[in-house]
Amino acid sequence: MTSVKWLAGIEAIAEPFEGYQMTGSYRYSQSLDELGEPVSLINVRALMVPPGIPDFMTRVRLVAAGTATISGRAWAGRLDVSRVDVSTDGGATWSKASLGDPVSPYAWRPWRFEWEAKPGRYTLCVRATDSEGNEQPLEQRWNAHGMGNNVCQRVEVLVE
Repeated sequence: MTSVKWLAGIEAIAEPFEGYQMTGSYRYSQSLDELGEPVSLINVRALMVPPGIPDFMTRVRLVAAGTATISGRAWAGRLDVSRVDVSTDGGATWSKASLGDPVSPYAWRPWRFEWEAKPGRYTLCVRATDSEGNEQPLEQRWNAHGMGNNVCQRVEVLVE
């Protein structure tokens, strides 16, 4: 759905498509023996561009103290993104980010958050909420096929 570089043509059909992914693998099930519910919508999701400079050995981002802009994109498939929240304490508290104008109804929507970074260690998290109230989870909901991964992005930051 987001990588169509091999698309060579489109054929319209009158009935629902019953290909391998629809009947056997793109499903929410708790075991490989269970058929489960089909995946029909992409779960709401926000991603951030982590601030600062990455330390490649520890994967921690190094950020200078002061105002740091955290930005990214959010998407909710056929639904609208109604809000994006940012946490600087690993998800204990949340603050509302500013949403940019939507480019089109189904496009990733820009967002930004100004953070007053003080010296210390932080876990930045971002989550989006769609127009039906669905919100990204802090912990991934498990299923046998690994479908619907939309857990909140977490980034470790050291402010100096």
